[in-house]
Amino acid sequence: MKRPSQFRKSLTPVQKRIQQAALRLFVEKGVDRVNVKELAQSAKVARGTIYNNQRASTEQIFQEIASQLSAEMHQRVVATLAEIDDPAQRLATGVRLFVRRAHEESDWGAFIVRFGLNNSMMRQIWYGQPRKDVSAGIAKGRYNLRSEQLPSAIAMIVTGALGAMFLVLQGSRSWGKAGSDCAELLLRALGLPAREAQRVATAELPPLAPAVDGDRKRATQTLETRSLRSEDGEA
Repeated sequence: MKRPSQFRKSLTPVQKRIQQAALRLFVEKGVDRVNVKELAQSAKVARGTIYNNQRASTEQIFQEIASQLSAEMHQRVVATLAEIDDPAQRLATGVRLFVRRAHEESDWGAFIVRFGLNNSMMRQIWYGQPRKDVSAGIAKGRYNLRSEQLPSAIAMIVTGALGAMFLVLQGSRSWGKAGSDCAELLLRALGLPAREAQRVATAELPPLAPAVDGDRKRATQTLETRSLRSEDGEA
């Protein structure tokens, strides 16, 4: 299974401008309708700067950004959940972290909502840790769910989180309400009693952990990759 590539914790100001411009353009127009000239104009840099700081084509730039965003958010959510043992609390917290970040960083949120399901790199966000947590919830009797229903449960969680993010981006719901409602409904669907689901979904939300440095990040990803391969039956 492919894993997201190394996330660069510290981008230069120019790289940040290019990335932000690319996020906006890809969301507005789609990957195939953005060219390097347009990206350079939007980022207010020369075309040569794009080639010096990113890949050679807009498709490659898109894949690089998708990979970076997937790896970065995966690492930060896993770090945030490290001290939480209850699978239901982990699920609710993870969903709400995505929704809150969509509110705080709308370009990031719009990119995730548009490409989160139809890009292989972006889909990696939804595998691994969520699957482990739902499996743990089943094993501990926290969820009233048969093991063969796991893929459908993950699909429900993913589409629910993306839908809540969409509501926030459209201004239809506050991030707090959208995140808590989504988490509560998901937990109820997984088998938690209504009152318990509401309690878990409205608990105090911790801050999203910061990105770690490159060396530690590489070590973390190596361990996670080995774990995932072992679960998937890969060599």
